[in-house]
Amino acid sequence: MTEIKVAAIEPDSPDAPVAAHYGDPAREQRTLTGSVGLVDRSHRGVVAVPGPERLSWLHNITTQHLLDLPAGQGTETLVLSPHGHLEQHALVIEDGSTCWLDTEPGAAPGLLDFLAKMRFLTRVEPRDATAEIAVLSLVGPELAGPLAALGVAPLAAPDLLPVPGPKFATGAVPPRPTVRYAVAPVPAYQGWARRGRLGVDLLVPRARRPELVGALAAAGVPRCGLWAYEALRVAARVPRLGFDTDHRTLPMEVDLVAPAVHLEKGCYRGQETVARVHHLGRPPRRLVLLHLDGVTTDQLPPPGTPVTAGGGNAGPGRLTADSAGGRTVGFLGTAARHAELGPIALAVIRRNVGDDATLQVGQSTAAIDPDPDPDPVGGR
Repeated sequence: MTEIKVAAIEPDSPDAPVAAHYGDPAREQRTLTGSVGLVDRSHRGVVAVPGPERLSWLHNITTQHLLDLPAGQGTETLVLSPHGHLEQHALVIEDGSTCWLDTEPGAAPGLLDFLAKMRFLTRVEPRDATAEIAVLSLVGPELAGPLAALGVAPLAAPDLLPVPGPKFATGAVPPRPTVRYAVAPVPAYQGWARRGRLGVDLLVPRARRPELVGALAAAGVPRCGLWAYEALRVAARVPRLGFDTDHRTLPMEVDLVAPAVHLEKGCYRGQETVARVHHLGRPPRRLVLLHLDGVTTDQLPPPGTPVTAGGGNAGPGRLTADSAGGRTVGFLGTAARHAELGPIALAVIRRNVGDDATLQVGQSTAAIDPDPDPDPVGGR
């Protein structure tokens, strides 16, 4: 089938370099939920951090506990502003000699700039490896076959620690990454496979990418576009930096504490804000899943579209149409067309907006899908 390259939202979207779909986005979604498919995410940025002091250095300047991260393990980490706002979000692979950080499209130069400024006399050599390494993702319940075709044994599911409640006792969080992702080499292609929240990410040299894609096609793994992947990500309430965040976003507002923030590690930039908000237990905003009604065109509302209150009985102390007066209560993140749920989107809204409030997003009415596992401190 001929590849159809379409920007996910608009031609200048950061996602424009990869295929939006291969002819049938709904069928591709069903492939990702019912069997397995390969998604091209090779537009993601990659930063390589070799050097004997890489783990202790990254431990000291980011939010995750990385001191003893062993070879063959992955995790997530954040870079925060001095006031605790999100600046960078990276997924990690440690291979024994280099720590690989993959991040959002176009974000690698900013991450590398931060790392270079924090280097001082540390024995590390960070570099932008985006031109070297491509990221692809296997998604679906039938991962064992494609991994076997690549010479990789099944990878264990993510190991996620629970987020402690406010004012937790010292020692409540073990001295390890808050989430551990199994990593295995892909020796035939000089790459790595990392089990994550949505599937298995493959980091391989760009020169070997066509060969790997061909091997998976020969094993019966179809290619699926980014639209299908994004619809599943939105439904799973997994945020993307820059798509579902703004310049004021705190980690606990978008459920990034659990996978990316160790609440008992040493000092890092923004730690005071993280500790204060966590112990108060009420971040000012929260990430929600919205169902959009009345989206009749192919153009979904773009990220950043204001979310306004439009009615509903939210209960005591909650915003309703009467109390909010139609004011803006948040902003839209990623919108997607889900094969079963219809038009859905992530949004960051004020915490005092009730789940039963009626909201407006552009020309669409929006309803909040209640979190099946709400956590008042921002972890999942």
